[in-house]
Amino acid sequence: MIYGLLGKTLRHSYSKIIHERMADYTYDLYETPEEGLEALIRRPDMGGFNVTIPYKQTVIPFCDELTPAARAIGSVNTLYHDAAGRLIGDNTDYFGFSYMARRAGISFAGRKVVIFGSGGTSLTARRVAADEGAREVVIVSRSGENNYDNLDRHADAEILINTTPVGMYPKNEGALIDIARFPQCCGVLDVIYNPLKTNLILAAEDAGIPATGGLPMLVAQAAPAVERFSGRTIREAVIEETLDTLTREVRNLVLVGMPGCGKSSIGRLAAERAGRAFYDTDDMVVEMAGCSIPEIFAAQGETAFRDLEAKAVAQAARERGGVIATGGGVLLREENRRALRQNSRIVYLDRALDALPTDGRPISQTRKLEDIYRERLPLFTGVSDVTVVNDAAPEVVAARVLEV
Repeated sequence: MIYGLLGKTLRHSYSKIIHERMADYTYDLYETPEEGLEALIRRPDMGGFNVTIPYKQTVIPFCDELTPAARAIGSVNTLYHDAAGRLIGDNTDYFGFSYMARRAGISFAGRKVVIFGSGGTSLTARRVAADEGAREVVIVSRSGENNYDNLDRHADAEILINTTPVGMYPKNEGALIDIARFPQCCGVLDVIYNPLKTNLILAAEDAGIPATGGLPMLVAQAAPAVERFSGRTIREAVIEETLDTLTREVRNLVLVGMPGCGKSSIGRLAAERAGRAFYDTDDMVVEMAGCSIPEIFAAQGETAFRDLEAKAVAQAARERGGVIATGGGVLLREENRRALRQNSRIVYLDRALDALPTDGRPISQTRKLEDIYRERLPLFTGVSDVTVVNDAAPEVVAARVLEV
């Protein structure tokens, strides 16, 4: 029997990883043109399919019956055969979205909910919000009655939900709205899961507002689909274990710290040990410029270097599951701090000042290390998730980095 995901563009999908961790069948990705859908669905060896954009409504006419959730939402994301051999269209996104909100501690009961986007996932979000007691549900779209030009009429929104692709890989820098326009906001959900944290989620976190990206929804919605396909019961612990494993697989490990603290050497060792790709933003800058960093400073100045560095950071931060060594001043720019926070666990590599080399490093040669350290320490500690002290052999410190 075959199992898999139907869609138009699937190369960045995590569904194969999720299903094969939860179940004992092989799960494949089927990038299929619309005219080939029915033939694939009607295959006699079809065990079960998930359905994603843009086919969640397209497959409905092929179904013999819709579950109550699929009927209420008007969207199908799971296809399977019942005991009588009928093709059933289900919507497990309902469970996934509800699980995501509950996991983040966000309740819809009695609250005004504003949903950005009007596609299939928006239908799911509005159904869940209504069923769970939202006082009011408003749909904002580009050309609807409620749109981005009249958002002020909904400044009293308490829960914000993004179901649009704004901020999604590879255009991670996108920002849907300014969260400051919603002073009563007490919860933010973004169904995007790549990056793990969109700019909307980062803004909510900075404001102290409970928020979650879409990866918990993606993993949770797979659980009832696996149950339909395999007859197994998937416990919540399995959902959480799968979510934890997937998060660690796709999240980057980023090293920040003073110039000469060992980020490149420790990062390269850590990447080798973990079997991960390694990215050094200084090396990326050199490749872009075609000359060394001291030569960039001498010929073009620090601003030109920082501009190239920001491009390198944005490129590296969009990767998945890599180890990234950054330059000593990378956190000076807010755009870099934001890019690195989106998809990474950030480690501050702390090394004693008297152990830091200064030769060949433009900034270290023109300013006292103590002054640089005093300026940058709040950035290192403010952005990083954990601190690792570099006071031992490189192999030992690399092991510490991987352990955390």
